[in-house]
Amino acid sequence: MHLAPSPAPEAVSIERPASAARLAVPPVWAGAVLVGLLAAVVAFWSLDVSGYANTYYSAAAQAAGQSWSAMFFGSIDAAGFITVDKPPASLWAMGLSVRLLGLSPFAVLLPEALYGVASALLLYDAVRRQAGAAAGVLAGVALAVTPVAALMFRYNNPDALLVLLLVAAAWSLVRALERDHLAWLALAGALVGLGFLTKYLQAPLVLPGFALTYLVAGRGGLRRRMAGLAVTGFAAFAASAWWVAIVELVPPGSRPYIGGSSNNSVLDLVFGYDGLGRIFGQRLGGPAAGAGFPTPGGGGGPGGFGGPGAGFGGAPGLLRMFDRQWGTEISWLLPSGAIGLVVGLAARLRAPRTDPRRAALLLWGSWAGIHVVVFSFMSGIAHPYYSSAIAPAAAALTGIGILEAWRLRDRARWAGLALGALLLATAWWQLQLLDRAPTFAPGLGVGALLVALAASIVVALPVGPEDRPSRRAARGAALAGVVAILVGPTVWTAATVGRPITGGDPSSGPAAPLSFRSFGRLGGPNGPGGFAGDPGGIEQELVDYLVANRGSATWLVAVATANAAGPLQLASGVPVMAMGGFMGADPVPTQEQLQADVHDGRLRFVLLGGDGGGPGGAFGGDGRGSVAAARNAWVQTACRPVPGVASGSLFDCAGAA
Repeated sequence: MHLAPSPAPEAVSIERPASAARLAVPPVWAGAVLVGLLAAVVAFWSLDVSGYANTYYSAAAQAAGQSWSAMFFGSIDAAGFITVDKPPASLWAMGLSVRLLGLSPFAVLLPEALYGVASALLLYDAVRRQAGAAAGVLAGVALAVTPVAALMFRYNNPDALLVLLLVAAAWSLVRALERDHLAWLALAGALVGLGFLTKYLQAPLVLPGFALTYLVAGRGGLRRRMAGLAVTGFAAFAASAWWVAIVELVPPGSRPYIGGSSNNSVLDLVFGYDGLGRIFGQRLGGPAAGAGFPTPGGGGGPGGFGGPGAGFGGAPGLLRMFDRQWGTEISWLLPSGAIGLVVGLAARLRAPRTDPRRAALLLWGSWAGIHVVVFSFMSGIAHPYYSSAIAPAAAALTGIGILEAWRLRDRARWAGLALGALLLATAWWQLQLLDRAPTFAPGLGVGALLVALAASIVVALPVGPEDRPSRRAARGAALAGVVAILVGPTVWTAATVGRPITGGDPSSGPAAPLSFRSFGRLGGPNGPGGFAGDPGGIEQELVDYLVANRGSATWLVAVATANAAGPLQLASGVPVMAMGGFMGADPVPTQEQLQADVHDGRLRFVLLGGDGGGPGGAFGGDGRGSVAAARNAWVQTACRPVPGVASGSLFDCAGAA
């Protein structure tokens, strides 16, 4: 279905000035091959070097491969005790991969790598359609080598799928700008809705920019464009709400507990811990006062992690995207993206309303701006890897801005100066980022800065229309400058793909300065009673004992947290009950529920220890430590200790009163 064409649609063709015509513009297929091959190398190179990476999601993928119900709800275990603390869409493809290929690190991570290749190709085509093939190639290459994007396309956190869905939604919007087809607008909205089922409220952050772009550059009258936005909004809502509605309508006893919630409701996650709580702040220990949780970033406090917003992502503020936690993940191309946006908008100031290049700048500029503002000032939990959602926009703005400045430099002196400033500023900031790891690639940043300086001087010089040697030199200098500003993120990404990365807070580059692995010193997932980030770190004697003695019980063992449950479940292939969910904060199981499972033969062993048994909680839940305290007290009183099997306290509850 499509709307009737307007009486006098504005032209959307892309003119090619003389300087642009002499650029080496690759054919469409050649650009796609180049971008796709680079993205594939980055995504698939030693893909399984990290083992099961984040065992929290790997265990859920294993469960999805064993049970369709676990797949639908996003349960951590195939028996359906509790879900992950995110919506389940990112687990669906992983579960299917495990079903088809069998459980292995490669099977779990394969969908993530495919998301990376698809994202780069879709970004290339979206930018190509509006700004030309050369800009599309630059954008696709820049996305492929952005460290945080490369990291997430090799990791099994939900962010890889989120990026793909949002880039695909932007591509659909671009197609809708080309033709008045309602189907493209509906598809864009539906893809954002699927993004909601991947990471809840992070996905709709692109919608204001989509609306602005379509209102400004959409074809036809205002009423017609408003109708198109209504279609997009309805599709986004429908694609977001169907799963939530089903889960809320299913009786709680017939589905897993919603992990991370305080009342077993998805809506509690959306408007609390996993949604608005991330933006406006939330006491990470739950509503109970004083439930702070110690972290490598500082002591507990009202913000739980060393104050509001501190810990994983540093303190909120205007320059957060450039600080020590976020900077080396995403800020490599933020200077080039910002300058490219300004240059591009200035270049297209007098263009027709439906000008495709200006539409591209509005689309990716609003995308980047909204995400940067939200991530910079959000006062709740803010992991630096969230910034992977900024990477497509920064890459697109960099490609479009460089090409717009190049096209204009023959006619406007300021364009050559702006292109030189873009190259020089980006190379200078690249040097600052590389200096944060002084023993890594020494001298590279200085060399790249010198190349960018020379290139900026050459491209800024005026060139006569018949001065062919100077024009060839300018083209060579521009190419050298582009290589110079991409060399830093490329080598940082190369260091990322070459090392194993595990835990819940992964970071890119030659070293991981902050991750959940450091919690081991603080009694966290790898501390007493906890387990390392992959099944190789588990206590094999414990696994062998539990497998040999569980009998017909549904669960192999009940443990203090999902972080402790994941490696055990992956190693044994048997469901493990993650009491309290992700970090042991959720109010399940109660003492009565645990007693019932033991009495009915569904559970025999309980492993206490680690971070799940104390008062309060760290991530989600309602902080009611009395739930954990009561069930733990019953286990210690009614069950028989099993000495010498685990570093934690293993109890055999068979026959317990």
